[in-house]
Amino acid sequence: MPTTTSLLAFALICLGMVLTPGPNMIYLVSRSICQGPAAGLVSLGGVALGFVFYMLMSALGITVLIMAIPYAYDALKFAGAAYLLWMAWQALRPGGRSPFQVRDLPEDSPRRLFSMGLVTSLLNPKVAVLYLSLLPQFVDPLAGSVLPQFLVLGSIQIVISVSVNATIAVMAGSIAAFLAGRPLWMVVQRWLMGTVLAALALRMATEAQR
Repeated sequence: MPTTTSLLAFALICLGMVLTPGPNMIYLVSRSICQGPAAGLVSLGGVALGFVFYMLMSALGITVLIMAIPYAYDALKFAGAAYLLWMAWQALRPGGRSPFQVRDLPEDSPRRLFSMGLVTSLLNPKVAVLYLSLLPQFVDPLAGSVLPQFLVLGSIQIVISVSVNATIAVMAGSIAAFLAGRPLWMVVQRWLMGTVLAALALRMATEAQR
């Protein structure tokens, strides 16, 4: 098994990545605000199932096989970049709204909340790239069987991501209320979110075929 130092380093990297705004966080926040924390947590269940899927596929080598096909890899990167740019435009466009801004959205059933959380997770290229390029760096073939190491590291990532996102889902309403009474904070948050998303999109696009 990986050393304790390696596990801690991997955990810190996963924490930094989950705190970076992305499709999963934005979806969970929007659902938690318009339908309450319970809806956000149901959606999080679908997101977590997507993590489990990628972990198992990575452990079995299927993700690596897909990424080894240049055109499939490029398509995933560019599609993800386009999606992030679209979200950045939604935040930065005139009249754009912050993810934490209260809005009227139709309520979804628990089944749809769960399924949309799963789809959002599966279509999130950051998750696929994490399991392809990051996780294998902490696997040491000399430390024992590779499969259990993959499962342990993947489980650490899932626990951290679910814990952080659950906290965000529960507190989304309070964050929205805080920002609602402070318009300047709302503008700063919206521009910060849009800038980060645009930077991630450009980085993802320029790293295609790397």
